[in-house]
Amino acid sequence: MDPNKFLNKEPAFEQRPWGSFTVLDGGESFKVKRIEVLPGKRLSYQRHTRRAEHWFVVRGTAKVTLNGDEIIVKMGEAIDIAAGSAHRVENPETEMLVFIETQTGDYFGEDDIERLEDDFGRIQG
Repeated sequence: MDPNKFLNKEPAFEQRPWGSFTVLDGGESFKVKRIEVLPGKRLSYQRHTRRAEHWFVVRGTAKVTLNGDEIIVKMGEAIDIAAGSAHRVENPETEMLVFIETQTGDYFGEDDIERLEDDFGRIQG
């Protein structure tokens, strides 16, 4: 399956050790996800070479690490992650963190992830 094509009519849901994501829409130059991060969990510190991301927090508070700097992003706020930037999001709260991620670029496969740090042993080496 071509990860650049959004072929399913229903949203695509995937569970992860830190929470889950649902692909809401996508096309040749974009993908939109709803991401839920469990309390106290965080995604890997990672970067992508072929896509940029825009995160808009709709529930909770996100602790974002962007190129080594920590930034708090509250409900109703957003942050931009440029292609090639090292980044991670963490849920420091006791309730679910939910944000909408809009990806733009030319490739959106989950294999465009270079993990720099990971709490779940998913770094390939």
